[in-house]
Amino acid sequence: MKIAMIGHKRIPSREGGIEIVVSELSKRMVNLGNDVVAYNRKSEHIAGKEHETATGLNTWEGVKLKWIPTPNSSKLNAIVYSFFATFDALFHKFDVIHFHAEGPASMVLLAKLFRKRCIVTIHGIDWQRSKWGGFATKFLKFGEKTAAKYADEVIVLSQNVKDYFLKTYNRETVFIPNGISPAQVISPEIIKEKYNIDKNEYILFLGRLVPEKGIHYLIEAYNKINTNKTLVIAGGSSHTSEYESQLKDMAKSNPNIIFTGFIEGKELAELYSNAYIYCLPSDLEGMPISLLEAMSFGNCCLTSDICECTEVCENNAEYFKKSNVENLKDKLQYLLDNDDIVNNYKNNASSYILNKYNWNKVTKQTLDLYSEL
Repeated sequence: MKIAMIGHKRIPSREGGIEIVVSELSKRMVNLGNDVVAYNRKSEHIAGKEHETATGLNTWEGVKLKWIPTPNSSKLNAIVYSFFATFDALFHKFDVIHFHAEGPASMVLLAKLFRKRCIVTIHGIDWQRSKWGGFATKFLKFGEKTAAKYADEVIVLSQNVKDYFLKTYNRETVFIPNGISPAQVISPEIIKEKYNIDKNEYILFLGRLVPEKGIHYLIEAYNKINTNKTLVIAGGSSHTSEYESQLKDMAKSNPNIIFTGFIEGKELAELYSNAYIYCLPSDLEGMPISLLEAMSFGNCCLTSDICECTEVCENNAEYFKKSNVENLKDKLQYLLDNDDIVNNYKNNASSYILNKYNWNKVTKQTLDLYSEL
């Protein structure tokens, strides 16, 4: 089949979960004999120019890359990119156009006017994210409604979103989760030199610095616990520099809180490999790739009790009540005081998550859905 991927920022990249999903699916689809074109955004990387993918790159892992000039404005980026990417795709004989996320899904109607087969993956209820407002929220809601009404199939990543689409739009959806690959646990070298932290000496948060991730709860709770372990907050902001400033202001009186900024490669693997606890305090998620990755590295995970996290971890993690700082503080202290419980979670995490989620299986399910069209 000839397949178009529209909705990510750019691949190869770790700017967000969508970029990881598109990368993993696309390269596997190519390996199975399909022709995949990924429409990349030609705009600034969220973490700065030093992390940018070379815009002259035409192929990656056999995936053809098309670059769409895109403004850096957070309000115009997705709209302009989605329109021009979709417009270009109309003039190629794609068997399927696969849209990712609610904003790009707004272009499904345009594609259907030209009788294109369209799949939409809803990576989360994006209009609920607090970084948006006004026009952006309305645009995302429009994309959601367009997907529900016009897409040939809608893929969701959690039972919660599946129920939401059925209740809100009377639309049946297809549950296909994200996948994960085996991770190689490595010793701390870069992080020892760069941050002066060693194995089991820190609590880790890793993700985008956006309000719905609940990092402010984590900092507030950490400031109340009794520990000599460092809190490492790893990740870059995404159109939310004000929130990042707020977090740093909350942490300024505590020298044991480290902000790493955007990370990737060996440094990323070292942070996952050597954490005492991985904490994801989110109010809102689609299906958190970082949580799957943390478990694949054998981490003890502490997350909010939203169903998007509990569905992933089941009985293999600790949970606190969403948005509840006192409960998060108590759970952090409990794990810090009980090494045996932490080690038990660590011993089971990797085998559990790798048995439950697999990119090869996810790719086959997605291709089977294409074929049914």
